[in-house]
Amino acid sequence: MRNVGAFACGLLFGLGLIVSGMANPAKVLAFLDLAGHWDPSLAFVMAGAVAVAGIGFRLARTRSASILGAPMQLPTARRIDPRLIAGALVFGAGWGLAGFCPGPALVSAASGQPRAWLFVAAMLAGMALFAALERLAAVRAQRSQSSS
Repeated sequence: MRNVGAFACGLLFGLGLIVSGMANPAKVLAFLDLAGHWDPSLAFVMAGAVAVAGIGFRLARTRSASILGAPMQLPTARRIDPRLIAGALVFGAGWGLAGFCPGPALVSAASGQPRAWLFVAAMLAGMALFAALERLAAVRAQRSQSSS
């Protein structure tokens, strides 16, 4: 049942991205072009998404398990640190350059857009590089701790 629920949520999310225009990089780039021919329509999409997510998070805080029985796992970090800022900058730069962010890129790739496949490949490579650098940092930290 959990897989059916996950599939339904993913399908609804993907359809929402298509209907809203978020899977269209030209529309996204027009939204980001504040100095040119700005298209403010995605601001309404984002405001609606933030409102729905806010309600969802408020409800989630009152529960210990999801509707399908999975344990509730909400973020606990509250600190704004350099890693968060760097991640936001890299995300924003990628979004501004390509017109894709991860969710819409996957939807566009599934529809066969070559640019989306290139973005997804670069995104996966970036994720693999990050994981490798994290493992390397953990090994270095462990070595320096054991030598102390």
